[in-house]
Amino acid sequence: MNVEEYRRMFDAEERQWWYAGMRSIAFALFDDAPGGSLTSGRLLLDAGSGTGNNLLHLARRGRAIGIELSPEALRFSGTRGVTAVRGDVLRLPFAGGSFDGVTSFDVIYHRWVADDRAAVAEMARVLKPGGLMLVRVPAFRALWGAHDEAVHSRHRYTRRELVALLEVCGVEVLRTTYCNFFLFPLLIARRTLDRVLGRHGSDVQFLPAPLERAFRAILEIEARLVRWLPLPFGTSVVALGRKRA
Repeated sequence: MNVEEYRRMFDAEERQWWYAGMRSIAFALFDDAPGGSLTSGRLLLDAGSGTGNNLLHLARRGRAIGIELSPEALRFSGTRGVTAVRGDVLRLPFAGGSFDGVTSFDVIYHRWVADDRAAVAEMARVLKPGGLMLVRVPAFRALWGAHDEAVHSRHRYTRRELVALLEVCGVEVLRTTYCNFFLFPLLIARRTLDRVLGRHGSDVQFLPAPLERAFRAILEIEARLVRWLPLPFGTSVVALGRKRA
């Protein structure tokens, strides 16, 4: 992604409705893992840490390290005071079994991740047996639009595809769900309008304050729901797994 896109991400990640709400959903699964969640003091890796905001939240759950390929993203990350190093998710510079938990938020779908299976295999390699893996990716090819082009997307996934990726790499899938379920019809309408109007560019932007509050509240409701049941469709899909012993 270009520098301007990273700047938009850096400004939006903590407060914008999509980032904040989707983070709540992902960590609702992570913190409520069947068989026990991670405890403080564990070593956590965010594979493809971007501008570093998720590392701030992971640091509340253990000692967090990020790895990121883009030097521009690392410069933004450095201003947050988090620990991140430059590297490729296809060749993680860590010994096998180093981490108690590995996360990947909207990374393996990028064009620069030429082999998503190899990326998940690398994350599984550096994970300790019994360690947790959390992966989130965009869902459904039908939602492909201007934003995907702007952020250099390669693929949008189904739940079945994501589950298969983790399982073939030795990760037992514990929970999986689609996200952004209630607002799904709005995004379908937005993508259709984009195609009609020929719109280009990223979706990363703040909405008027009432919409920001309303949309974030809707995703917070989903964060509570996914602790109990998977959502049947949505704009993203997330899977929580545990590395087999």
